[in-house]
Amino acid sequence: MDIGMVGLGRMGANMARRLARKGVRVAAHDVSPVARSAVEPERGITTHAELKKVIAAVPAPRVVWVMLPAGEITGRALEQLAALLAKGDVLVEGGNALYKDSQRRAAWLAERGIGFVDAGVSGGVWGLDNGYALMLGGTREAFARVEPFVRLLAPAPDSGWTHCGPAGSGHYVKMIHNGIEYGMMQAYAEGLSVLKAKSEFSLDLAAITEMWRHGSVVRSWLLDLIADFLRNEHALETIKPLVADSGEGRWTAIEAVELGVPAPVMSLALMARFASQGQDDYASKLLAMMRAGFGGHVVHVAENK
Repeated sequence: MDIGMVGLGRMGANMARRLARKGVRVAAHDVSPVARSAVEPERGITTHAELKKVIAAVPAPRVVWVMLPAGEITGRALEQLAALLAKGDVLVEGGNALYKDSQRRAAWLAERGIGFVDAGVSGGVWGLDNGYALMLGGTREAFARVEPFVRLLAPAPDSGWTHCGPAGSGHYVKMIHNGIEYGMMQAYAEGLSVLKAKSEFSLDLAAITEMWRHGSVVRSWLLDLIADFLRNEHALETIKPLVADSGEGRWTAIEAVELGVPAPVMSLALMARFASQGQDDYASKLLAMMRAGFGGHVVHVAENK
């Protein structure tokens, strides 16, 4: 089997490696020479500096999998690929794109006779060894062309993946998946913060989280990661308390509002991320001034830097 892989970041590079190790010939591209050189030693992967050479290296009818950041970068790459691909080829978009963009792209590519599959991919840096959870949208015909690669990328050929429905559904399911992830992460962080604050008990958070991993209803892969981090808790001292949001949590909250579905946990988890980014600084200053205004409370002045 042959496939083109466009985008060799943390996810794309390891997906290319996993496919190659399972016997797939991978023609890979990234604009970065450093990213290309990182996968060149892998048997079964050939790298190309130009997209047209990737297309030439994959026999028709082709499957080309794009793993790039959502937004303009992905849009530009899909336009370039559409100009190079032939009727009957299939494009897979595996970034965290907004599902409405995927619906639009599927229709646009269909007019050119090119199939489209939107793939929500979860697994992070662990996917190379453990496999990726894959949520896929697209026509049955397009998905059938991609399914052999999906079975190799997933944790097992018959589990860890699903064809969710028509174009856009894969990215929609992944969007909600990430919204749930926001809520779970926030709950763990808040609960452990409350435990840590109870100084009179001198609680061993590493021991507690390790115990929770076995038989508890709150066990999960996230908890496994937390327990591992807390074995070396002093490392947290070097971490800035800033949590980025890559878009899916926002889209999930907006979708809940548009559908009229209450989603307070996911929405508040998103707001907590905004707060960590300093987005509540102005509001907090106003709150301090209001307390001073009506109650004469002390206002703490920031030190000059």
